[in-house]
Order: sequence, then structure tokens, then C-alpha cells
Amino acid sequence: MKSFMNYPNLLEKRPYHLPLNKVIPKQHIKRTSNSGSISFHIVGDTGGTKTPAAQHIVEVAMESDFDHNNPSKNPTFLYHLGDVIYKFGEASEYYSQFYEPYVHYPAPIFAIPGNKDGDVHPNSNEKSLAAFVNNFCAKKQEITPDAGDIDRDAMIQPNVYWTLDAPFVTIIGLYSNVPDGGVIKKDQFDWFKDELRTAPEGKPLIVSVHHSPFSADDEHSGSDTILKVLDKGFKESGRLPDIIFSGHAHNYQKFTRKLDNGGKKHEVPYLVVGTGGHWKLHIMQKLNNGNQIGVPFKLLDRDDVVLEKYCDDRYGFLLVRVTSKKLAGKFYSVTSPYTLRSKAAKITDDFELDLQRHKLV
Repeated sequence: MKSFMNYPNLLEKRPYHLPLNKVIPKQHIKRTSNSGSISFHIVGDTGGTKTPAAQHIVEVAMESDFDHNNPSKNPTFLYHLGDVIYKFGEASEYYSQFYEPYVHYPAPIFAIPGNKDGDVHPNSNEKSLAAFVNNFCAKKQEITPDAGDIDRDAMIQPNVYWTLDAPFVTIIGLYSNVPDGGVIKKDQFDWFKDELRTAPEGKPLIVSVHHSPFSADDEHSGSDTILKVLDKGFKESGRLPDIIFSGHAHNYQKFTRKLDNGGKKHEVPYLVVGTGGHWKLHIMQKLNNGNQIGVPFKLLDRDDVVLEKYCDDRYGFLLVRVTSKKLAGKFYSVTSPYTLRSKAAKITDDFELDLQRHKLV
């Protein structure tokens, strides 16, 4: 079993916030605010190692969402759910697994680390997350040596767990470390609880963490450790998020869960989007009769959690659009990693969360 690895010693002080206007030009922020909505891509588990074609076709499909003739509708950024790099998160892997595949992606890329990003080879002198920090938590936006000849600046996130402040949405990103099932210790939990408690009201709140609290796949299943940490944070802060995103399982899954919010039931979606291109997809569990799980499917011993949709045989990504009243998502699956120049992506799931009624419609 992997051991907990200490965080890097960063100079930034709490609350570890990054306003989007520090990264995006002011005219873009103004255009986004005036449009009444913001859209962005969500994906995790991208590192292409044995067969990098899948990672490339996911990126090409995301590129097709950009229309230079109508920039107000374009995605504003890509939010990565971790495991940017496989198998060890070291500097030597960043060019081939991150910078080169995203050379043409035309928007900023933010990330939380996954367990692979924090892991280091037993014989390596690198410290855990050192390469992630160099490329995502840099002091200023400049090209790092890891990028080679690729013209993409490092990101300036304030910590490996941090909050993105953007028009129409707040995203709290956690780091669940390296051990199986994840670990979040007291220092990060206390920060998380404060972030929930002080998050702006009247603006959708997203929580992201690499290890998924729920999963019905055959490889990992969900993490009780992370589920307990999240639930404790919700209870002690008195604040529920509107939606939760995770990776780790290499497939797409959408769960809904009914949570109590001051006597009212809120329907909170929990999404796994680990389909970014790592070569090994994780199939879903089979029933006792050998058949594939059908949806809707209630998790065993959990009356409050329902698996509504999944895709375990194709790669893909999520396109999210948020307004003050709704959060809508489309999961695009890629039908083949070998048709790079064709329209290979199709909508496999399409949902809308009513933020006033706190229910999927």
C-alpha cells in the first residue's frame, strides 16, 4: 500500500484562492460576465503512456468546442481532475504526457493532483508533487523547462489544494494524496471546511477531488475515506456543494444523492470523469448473473445514492455551462482513438441541474 506523502512547502498563505482574472485577460472576463454564463471542460486521468492516441483524440474533440467567430460561447478553461501524469509524477514525463498533447488547446488548464501525480519512483531523488508544483503552482506564468519547445505557460495556482474564483462559479479543489482510497489530513480538512463556510452565496459551488467517493467500477470502487471527509465538511460548515467531480476510475459515471440541507432534500450529482485518455479503461461491475449493471442502479446498502448513467467503453470529456440558475453538462464520448481528423465525439450524457430547486431535470 502506498504511504501518505507530505505536501510541498509553498510560500503562499491561506486561503489559497486564485481569481480567474489573474489568468484570463480582462476583456475575456468582461465578455464572459456580460454573456450571463461560463463554460469549461472537465476531464481527468489523461496521461497517455502505452497508447497516447486516445489522449490526443480527446484533446482534438475538446478543441472543436472553440469557435473563433463567436468567442463568448467558447469554453473559458479546462479543469483537470488529476492523474495528469503516469506512472510517476516526475518532470521527465510532462512534455510527452501533458505539454505535447495539449499543444493546440487554446485556453488555460487548471488541475488538482491525482495519486499518480504525487507518487515518485522508489529510486528517484524527486520529491512528491515537485513537478506538479513547477508546472501548475509556479510563482509566475512562464514557460518551464518541462514544456520544452511548447508555448504554454505554467499555471499559477496557490497550492496543491485551492479554490478557483470565477464568474458564476466557485470551484474548491482538494488533494487526496497517494494512498489507496485517498487521505485528507486535518490541515487540509480545516481549510476545506472554511472554504465551504465562506463560499459566496448565490453562486454555484463545485467541489473536486481525485479519488471518487462513489464508483461502481470493477477496479477501484468508491472511497469511504473521501466520502466521510466530504460529509464531515458539509455537516460542520453547514454548506452543501451543488455538484462534485472526481476521477481515478477510468470511465464516466453520474450518481445522484439526496442530502439533507436544513430539513430540505437537495439532489447532489456526483460525477466521475476519468476518461481523458489513459490507455486502460475500467469496466463496471457485473451483476451476479454476469450481466452488465443497468441504470438507474442503487448502490448496495445505500438508499440515497443512485447510478444514473455511465460509459465504460469509450474515452471522453465533460463540457459544463453554468448560469446563476442552472448548471448543465454534456459528456462527449470518443468513438475511436484512430480517427483524429473526423467528428468522432458524440453526446453520451446530457443533464441540467436546477440550482433553485436543487434537482436534476
